[in-house]
Amino acid sequence: MSRFPDDDAVNGAGYLQDPKEMSRRVRKLEIKSRRLVNELFSGEYHSSFKGRGIEFSHVREYQYGDDVRTIDWNTSAHKDDLYVKMFTEERERTMMLVLDGSGSMLFGSDLLKKDLAAEVSAILAFSAVQNNDKVGLLVFSDRVETYIPPRKGRAHALVILNEIFSVRQSGRKTDIDAALSFVRRTQKRKTIVFLLTDLLGSGYEQGMKLLNMRHEFVLIHLGDPLDLQLPRSALLDLVDPESGERITVDTRSRGLVARYAASRQHEREELRRELRRMKVDAVFLDTGQSIIGGLNAFFRQRERKI
Repeated sequence: MSRFPDDDAVNGAGYLQDPKEMSRRVRKLEIKSRRLVNELFSGEYHSSFKGRGIEFSHVREYQYGDDVRTIDWNTSAHKDDLYVKMFTEERERTMMLVLDGSGSMLFGSDLLKKDLAAEVSAILAFSAVQNNDKVGLLVFSDRVETYIPPRKGRAHALVILNEIFSVRQSGRKTDIDAALSFVRRTQKRKTIVFLLTDLLGSGYEQGMKLLNMRHEFVLIHLGDPLDLQLPRSALLDLVDPESGERITVDTRSRGLVARYAASRQHEREELRRELRRMKVDAVFLDTGQSIIGGLNAFFRQRERKI
């Protein structure tokens, strides 16, 4: 049913121990992510997160179809012909990947939530690299586990991916508000902030509101089919990965399985409504589905909004 890390390949916290295996996985993820960025996401990312402004570049002769508002009348008068001003986007942006490293991310029915987060992080990081933007990383649990300040370049993106696979968290619980507070303290300029989490926690609403006021904040919610639907089998032992609490449920009971599904679906719908109320952009991704459709839909929707 559920998939947990191979004990021979990872440490007790669920992260890769073998340097060769880690290097292989990072390289494989880089190749896959850069291909997706080149084919699908680079332009979408650029269009969805505009630069900080535009600056004057040069003038050229007017061409049919040019916006008359860009005509440079002073130059046109001196040269006795129409000239228009050309501008370039002041592109350089900063992206922060804020990654949930708590115990609940080490769960998945097909792919671990942590591995899904790594895939999405790689795509976002290389999208930033392709657009000459800076990218940084914050991994948190119930405390800040690791922080890599934003920098440019492919080599720095690989440092981030290596850190995602190798970091050993000291806490298993989740404190999203503490992570968002850390971002507010460290990022003084307007930043693109992606929070990647399964959102198992509470008390984060105010932190999201404050971050969203100053920065471009996006929640990437990482889910799993078992978050919404229990399998129909027999007695099922469930363990809370953050508290260690254990319970046994009888999934042969149609009523119990139906009530669980209804309750979790209601929670998901309530979350979506609350995010809309707070005007927080959100992407819902699932370990059982391709991430391409969800990310593409988000980028298109955000581009239309901008």
